[in-house]
Amino acid sequence: MSLTLYFHPLSSFCQKVLTALYEKDIAFEKHVVNFMDAAENARFTEIWPIRQFPVLRDTARGRIIPESSLIIEYLDQHYPGKGQLLPEDREEAFEARRLDRFFDLHVQVPMQKTVTDKLRPEGQNDSFGVEEAKVKLNTAYGVLEKELGGKTWATGERYTMADCAASPALFYANLSVPFGAEYPGVSAYLDRLMQRPSFARAVEEARPYFDMRPE
Repeated sequence: MSLTLYFHPLSSFCQKVLTALYEKDIAFEKHVVNFMDAAENARFTEIWPIRQFPVLRDTARGRIIPESSLIIEYLDQHYPGKGQLLPEDREEAFEARRLDRFFDLHVQVPMQKTVTDKLRPEGQNDSFGVEEAKVKLNTAYGVLEKELGGKTWATGERYTMADCAASPALFYANLSVPFGAEYPGVSAYLDRLMQRPSFARAVEEARPYFDMRPE
């Protein structure tokens, strides 16, 4: 088996890649990274000094691929499996990339701010930054409510890498800053994502770790 994914099941960006791998039905080895283990921490740092997951290692091609979007594009190019997640049509591919970046930058990033702030030492919390992140999330919800109108998936009727990005981003964002009745289209879209077998599997595998997520 030439592909190894270094990840953690609870990580939203890792779930994005897991969803893509399960969509494609590609064989790969899982390596859960435990930063609390000194030896494992050192091994992962040697593989990827930036020390952020997910990271894909391809021994057959001698490549180390970091970053969730790059991993999905790499898989599409070299390991298409059961289907492409980046359309061949350039305009459609642009739309998939555009929304992939939207979910990563404008949903995932502020969502993570609301969560990681709870992990800060007592007295060092950033309440202003958290409130700012919540405003950004609600702004993103409003954009998506209009963007998703009449669509089954992010770009239309075809499931793409944008939906892989949207799945964990909206799942965790809704836990931090619930959609409420104001964004029925976003809520319905998340329901469809949750029913997709690939993402449902990623969520199920993360359940044993849910108690690690700060409330």
